[in-house]
Amino acid sequence: MATNPPLFFSNTLIDWYHRHHRPLPWRETTDPYAIWLSEIILQQTRVRQGLPYYLKFIERFPTVHDLANAPEDEVLRLWQGLGYYSRARNLHLTAKQVASAFGGRFPESYQGLLQLKGVGSYTAAAIASFAYRERVAVLDGNVYRVLARVFGRHENIAAPASKKVFEELANSLIPADQPDTFNQAIMEFGAIQCTPVAPDCLFCPLQQECFAFQHGLVNVLPVKEKAKSSRERFLHYLVLQYNGQLYLRKRPGNDIWQGLYDFFSVETDTRQPDPQLLQQAAAQQLGLPEITLSSTGKVYKHILSHQKIFAQFYLISLHDRLREETEESLGLGLYTLAQAEEIPKPVLILSFLEEHFF
Repeated sequence: MATNPPLFFSNTLIDWYHRHHRPLPWRETTDPYAIWLSEIILQQTRVRQGLPYYLKFIERFPTVHDLANAPEDEVLRLWQGLGYYSRARNLHLTAKQVASAFGGRFPESYQGLLQLKGVGSYTAAAIASFAYRERVAVLDGNVYRVLARVFGRHENIAAPASKKVFEELANSLIPADQPDTFNQAIMEFGAIQCTPVAPDCLFCPLQQECFAFQHGLVNVLPVKEKAKSSRERFLHYLVLQYNGQLYLRKRPGNDIWQGLYDFFSVETDTRQPDPQLLQQAAAQQLGLPEITLSSTGKVYKHILSHQKIFAQFYLISLHDRLREETEESLGLGLYTLAQAEEIPKPVLILSFLEEHFF
């Protein structure tokens, strides 16, 4: 091992970063708004997927005031396809907070940034480090992985108690004169060199210093508890059409896809319920004497963090509009195809509409 492992580690990573990092727009700025926006978008999202969304948001909302003044539906519409929609709602709320309570200026310290809604320790550290060069560790999955492998840490990275261990280690490695570059370097190193599967150990500049490589533990570290098993849900969507329009509803705040729009649905405990019972339940809720369901055939599958959604769709043409009290109680409204295209929808609903209507 090197005589001064922390210095060797940080110098090696920074040298590697200068030669191998990907040119990304949020790395070319110290604007805290742009950095914050990129960090929120890239949470639980790969760079390749998140980059187009970042560019769309920056173009449409070039300042935090622009984002704060936008309608929520427009923010959710631009976010459509990224998933984890609570991030988009928190993004919007944080923009409003910065615009109103802070005069459009982000707090200029790690502790100050933690006052913002939706900004946790990771995001606060990223903004403080990249925008203000504060010496504070940025801990994401890439950083945990690099530290666990190189320094042989066996703590379960999913356990809250382990965070302090890794935080102290990471902070001890940050050079005082380049905290921003170091944090970018270790995150990038984990993203493209020390990857979760098949890391490039053969050409790794830290190979001789890496505990995991030297002890055959690359596939063991970091230690992470198994994810919770996913719950399966079976949704039966009734695509109600009247006078060339579609009935859609805005989803409530106590379930998945809060604030997005989908069709009226009946949820069942099994993937293939009794057709007659399903029809009776649908007719009763819609206030109709009877209804005949004929599936479009395809089952759409959508995987969320702890849920697997299986959805079937049934096309139904109504001769008469639903009763006003039914529309109100179920939250249903009529939308033209043009209107339906503009409102924010879950990817599953968007996929169906693109196959059958758009």
